[in-house]
Amino acid sequence: MLASKVTTKYQATIPLEVREKLGIRQGDMVAFELENGVVRLRRVVPLDVEYAKALAGTLSEWASENDEEAYRGL
Repeated sequence: MLASKVTTKYQATIPLEVREKLGIRQGDMVAFELENGVVRLRRVVPLDVEYAKALAGTLSEWASENDEEAYRGL
């Protein structure tokens, strides 16, 4: 098991072995995927970022007042 201490700013260093395995370099983005109490860390590739930006532009069709009212209690 690899461990890292969390600072007062809630930052932690990614251990060298993990950085090497995932190909993480300074300036790279990482993603935290949560599932059933387990967190997975992965390197975000530029395609992920561009896809997310493109997808975000299509979500406004569900941002109407009627949608807000219909899904408010969920």
